[in-house]
Amino acid sequence: MMRNVRSAKAVGWGAVIGTLGGLIGLGGAEFRLPVLIGLFRFPALEAVILNKAMSLVVVASALPFRAGTVPFGAIADHWSVVVNLLSGSLLGAWFGAGWATRMQARALNRVIALLLLGIAAVLLFGHDADGAGVPLTSGIAQTMAGVAAGFVIGVVASLLGVAGGELLIPTLVLLFGFDIKLSGSLSLAVSLPTMIVGFARYSRDDSFAVLGRNRRFVLLMAAGSIAGSFIGGQLLGIVPGAVLLPALAAILLVSAVKVWRHR
Repeated sequence: MMRNVRSAKAVGWGAVIGTLGGLIGLGGAEFRLPVLIGLFRFPALEAVILNKAMSLVVVASALPFRAGTVPFGAIADHWSVVVNLLSGSLLGAWFGAGWATRMQARALNRVIALLLLGIAAVLLFGHDADGAGVPLTSGIAQTMAGVAAGFVIGVVASLLGVAGGELLIPTLVLLFGFDIKLSGSLSLAVSLPTMIVGFARYSRDDSFAVLGRNRRFVLLMAAGSIAGSFIGGQLLGIVPGAVLLPALAAILLVSAVKVWRHR
């Protein structure tokens, strides 16, 4: 009975978080991580690795599911921006994963909580939810800023086990002047290879075996996540960003408190 309840929760939470991720252009990990730690009682590092696996599922599925609103051609038109950010994020993902595997569980919880608070602040104060704007800079300065931002985002993505879209989207909006919808899909295009690099780095640690020990849980949550990312992709364009972003930031604040208190 308890196993069935746990299975149902895995599917249900996967679907809910996948919907949020598919709608905004995130992997949904910032919402999933407190659930894995607080509800399912996984240790911090194991939760990060499980989170990375589920985020990878959401990112890979959300990109095509959003194509009805943001076609692949629109993403291809800005391939140079994707490469610019990737040049920093891939390196950051590798280093961030290495640092995470050497940190104690309590310290990692605290770092995760502080990063969640930072992400909430970015969502509240760093977004122009109404559309495209003027790029912050241009030319070589923009390129260098893109590499630096990519590195920081890659580190954060590995430490949290997230796709990094929470920081990629405001970077694309503020630094490059793209609108929210295009930024969401571009962030997925950057996140996917970044997450694969971080995931590969985690595979060298013994904690990676958590995926094998919890195979049933992983498959059930992945199934729910794919269904949710499909729903989120269909909702794209219906829910206004000006209303949704503050709500997401509030969820992050609650999540940060839960992770901080968890032992």
